[in-house]
Amino acid sequence: MVKQILSKSWVVPLLLAMVWLGSNGLDRLWLAIDQTVPAWDQSNHLSYGLEYLQALRSPNLFRGEWWRSFWMLSPKYPPLTYIVNAPFQGLGSPGSDLALLSNWLWSGILILSVYGLGKKLFSREIGLWAVAIMVLIPRLIHSRLIVLLDSPLLAFTLLSFTCLTYWKEAKGLRAQWLWAIAAGVALGLGLLSKQSIIFYLFFPLVGLGLWTLGSKQWQRFAQLLVGLLASIPLWYPWYRTNWIYLFSTAQNSNAIPATLEGDPPINTLAAWTYYWQDLPNALSWVWLIPPLVGVILSLLNRFPASLQIPSWREAKPGLLWLGYYYGGTYLICSAIQNKDDRYILPYLPIVAIFLAFGLTRWCGRWLWVRWGTLAIAILVTLGNLFPIPGSNGIVQVLNPSVLFRPDFVLPAPNMDVITTAIETTPAQRINLGVIPNTPAVNPNTLNYYGAAADFRAYGRELSRNGEIIQQDQQNFDWFLTKTGDNYLADPVQVELGETIAQNADFAAVQAWPLPDGDELSLWHRRQPKVEVKLSQINTELPQLTKVDLPASAPPGQPVPITYHWQGNGDRLSEGIVLLTWENTANPDQVWFHDHAIGLGKLLPTDNGQGVEVIERTAMAPQADLPPGDYRLKGQWLDPSTMTAQPLPLPEITLNLDADAPALPAPPLDFVSQLYHLAQNLRQGITGLEPVFAQVDRINLYDPRHDYLRQGDASWTYRLSQNPVDPLSLTYGQVLARVLQENPPQAIAALQSLVRLDPKNPYAHAYLAFVYLYDWQGYQGEQALKPSLALAPDNAEINGLQAIALFMQGKIWPAWQTVQNSGLLN
Repeated sequence: MVKQILSKSWVVPLLLAMVWLGSNGLDRLWLAIDQTVPAWDQSNHLSYGLEYLQALRSPNLFRGEWWRSFWMLSPKYPPLTYIVNAPFQGLGSPGSDLALLSNWLWSGILILSVYGLGKKLFSREIGLWAVAIMVLIPRLIHSRLIVLLDSPLLAFTLLSFTCLTYWKEAKGLRAQWLWAIAAGVALGLGLLSKQSIIFYLFFPLVGLGLWTLGSKQWQRFAQLLVGLLASIPLWYPWYRTNWIYLFSTAQNSNAIPATLEGDPPINTLAAWTYYWQDLPNALSWVWLIPPLVGVILSLLNRFPASLQIPSWREAKPGLLWLGYYYGGTYLICSAIQNKDDRYILPYLPIVAIFLAFGLTRWCGRWLWVRWGTLAIAILVTLGNLFPIPGSNGIVQVLNPSVLFRPDFVLPAPNMDVITTAIETTPAQRINLGVIPNTPAVNPNTLNYYGAAADFRAYGRELSRNGEIIQQDQQNFDWFLTKTGDNYLADPVQVELGETIAQNADFAAVQAWPLPDGDELSLWHRRQPKVEVKLSQINTELPQLTKVDLPASAPPGQPVPITYHWQGNGDRLSEGIVLLTWENTANPDQVWFHDHAIGLGKLLPTDNGQGVEVIERTAMAPQADLPPGDYRLKGQWLDPSTMTAQPLPLPEITLNLDADAPALPAPPLDFVSQLYHLAQNLRQGITGLEPVFAQVDRINLYDPRHDYLRQGDASWTYRLSQNPVDPLSLTYGQVLARVLQENPPQAIAALQSLVRLDPKNPYAHAYLAFVYLYDWQGYQGEQALKPSLALAPDNAEINGLQAIALFMQGKIWPAWQTVQNSGLLN
């Protein structure tokens, strides 16, 4: 009877469509009720989606630089999820609901894959039951209701595995080639969604490869290789651009969380039984007990053999194939040090097929067990997702996982915080130091709401180091604090929040009561580093109307200085001022104070209004400058054309005097800091450590990293004007371009550097490193020759040489270089 019904062409598509609509409809109902704001990871992923939405609004598909910047928007996570989510996020207000509309796509792929897999290996009936079980698995339901990378990973893993299964079973040559290529395309899309897809498909791919080789099916092996090659165009551009981040991503997602969460070490039994013990939580007892009992009774011949379709003999190959996938995935997940409930998601649909097989063993007069199990599972799912009176006890007995109920409490006022800050300083970008670290109020969530406000505000987490956080206090003009429990915030962060509340340098802008009785407070520096006012002066060329600075200062010490610029708001936000302090007695004795007006924070005005921009900053004359009077000279640089014109400046001088007292000063502007940090590059590894430690903080203070663009443009222009000290400027240019991850531009700057500093082995090593970063092994090896001649025993330089050789396929010479370098000692 069932077989006759399912044989009709319209029945299976109708049933699958009903499951697809019903499961997604239930998800949308839950999301419509839920008031929860996106937490840490969800906010991070939503922010990336907005980045891609912004990029896709002005595409330049035929320009290589656009594609490079496009792939770099998400340097740590493959971006397909963000690209798919982006159009949905542009449809309305902030939150997870719109981004999760993409789940209609992912669930459709998953449903078709699971049904196709069950049908191919067993029967249509088992395929349909597997789909029904899968959409009701608690762990998979929970994953559909939060914005993570798991839904597309799950969809493409199962799609690729299904295609591989069809390829394995295909008899016709044409079908074999098509299924192999389809599997490769699915793998490529999966790799563009999340790197870990390779963990789940590793054993199937290796097993099929060995099977074709062992049985001397050379054409099948070629099909498998072509399928893998078909994946490359999909994932290669992103991985080539961001490969260097994969190492830190692996460390941050594995070893560090495992240590913090106290996961069992992999050399213990607990590590290898962790996910086995987790199965009841992931699946619920409703889906475990009846299928397992059905399998046992079937093996004991308690059901009519004629109704066991397929028979055990017919089902054996399919069960072994699915068991091979499940076992391989289980081993890999268990071998990963960090244990996370989400890691096993890609094998739960396979478990659903096993369970469907076991459930369909119930037949004849026991057919009601199937439908009773389904009915109970639906009721338990509803009780798990919605607060149905009296359901808690039975739901938690049958489904041991945590109840996943919608939050009816009004959300935290994250959007209000961002809106208030923007209204307070509407002409500037906001960089907000966020002290609380709760699921509802944390740096990632505030950063997401700032991105939703046209990227006019950013949320940042402060240091957990007691000394560095004092530097953070000096560099942030905005802070958000919370009374009561700050959850994951470090004690030194909480202490800073309490200090800010008592600090006369900060004023409370607004406070918001929270549902738990605590209070959220927004603080702004009374004298911020950048202040913008309306002005009657609306000239195209900026006017420096006033400079506040001491009459004298010692060289080698920060000098506090305040610039007052006036002019057209749009023009002021576009260009860079090239400021030169020149010795009146010797024009070759200078220091620079180049920067964008507003230090990169200034936004274009709505109607091209005139504005006054006050910059409170500091500059640093070099310690070796002779005493005397230094006059300010300036130019206005247009970075888009790299043309400059003189700025008419008032007569302003500063006397450098070694005996003058050093005055308290705010932090140097970020371009000046970058310039001084770049000079450490001459020292090699010992010089790099302080560079990257401080750059990490500057990137926090300038979330758009605009200081790199400013420094690159200003030093490039100055180098074109035959400066007195081109070497120092070139080191600055090199660092700016390397940090912008622009290999062609960085290589050009480094080629200039090795001409200016040919006796420095590190200059040649830096050039070689960028070549290697850009996958140019031969050029890297050639660049290292002078470096090895100057410092043949340097372990790091020999390490680069080994990498250059390895990239060219010279495995044995690379290994010998490593052995001789001392890197293994």
